[in-house]
Amino acid sequence: MALTNNNTNNSRSQEASVAEEKKYEEKVVQVSRVSKKTKGGNQFGFSILVVVGDKKGRVGVGLGKGKDVLSSIKKAVKKARKNMISVPMDGTTIPFPVRVKKGAAKVLLKPAPKGSGVIAGGAVRSVVEAAGIRDLSAKILGTNNQASNVYATFTALKQMEKMVELKGIKLKSIVEIEAEEAKKFEEEAAKAKAAEKGKQEASKKNLKNGRSGDKAKKPVKDSKDKKGAKSAAVKKAAKPAAKSAPSKGEQATPAAESTK
Repeated sequence: MALTNNNTNNSRSQEASVAEEKKYEEKVVQVSRVSKKTKGGNQFGFSILVVVGDKKGRVGVGLGKGKDVLSSIKKAVKKARKNMISVPMDGTTIPFPVRVKKGAAKVLLKPAPKGSGVIAGGAVRSVVEAAGIRDLSAKILGTNNQASNVYATFTALKQMEKMVELKGIKLKSIVEIEAEEAKKFEEEAAKAKAAEKGKQEASKKNLKNGRSGDKAKKPVKDSKDKKGAKSAAVKKAAKPAAKSAPSKGEQATPAAESTK
């Protein structure tokens, strides 16, 4: 019984660890091979920089060192999870611009309008996307070293968190904005349906009016045809009468002969 309980506990712990790993997205930013001088010779190892985030406003950065790549990645992930911070977000972007200098790295982060996406370099993009920021424009003003730029962006997000807490800035979460978007979409869909219904009803009315108009016009056409036939018959009857009646010239000729 004790063995079965231990096995079930181990399986549950493994499932919980797998679920936690699924929650967080891990991204390896930099892999560098390191060598160390010793009496026995050079000892080679790896130092790996990893960014961990849940894409819901939490992000962490960690550096792991080890003889293998896998062991150094595990160490980096553990450190990143310990050092996670909550990033203040105004919807899908940051609330205000931030400029940070850390060592040789200088980073400028600016909020961007919705739908513009993340306009940033590789190092800044990895941290920002792991945090769940969808719209942002950034500029690397200092060194091009990826590790220093990652740490600079991480410190910029930390400073932003402190500023929001001190000033008491009210921010909208992604969930609230998504709910507002869903409401707007539903309202637009309802308006479109109402417009389509109105168009269909108007077309039906026009069809009905057209049919009734055709029915009313038919007898008018018949009466017009009758009138035309009558006028044609009158004209035909008038033509022979005109031919039978003598003209003025013909009547005057016998009178002229008598006078002669």
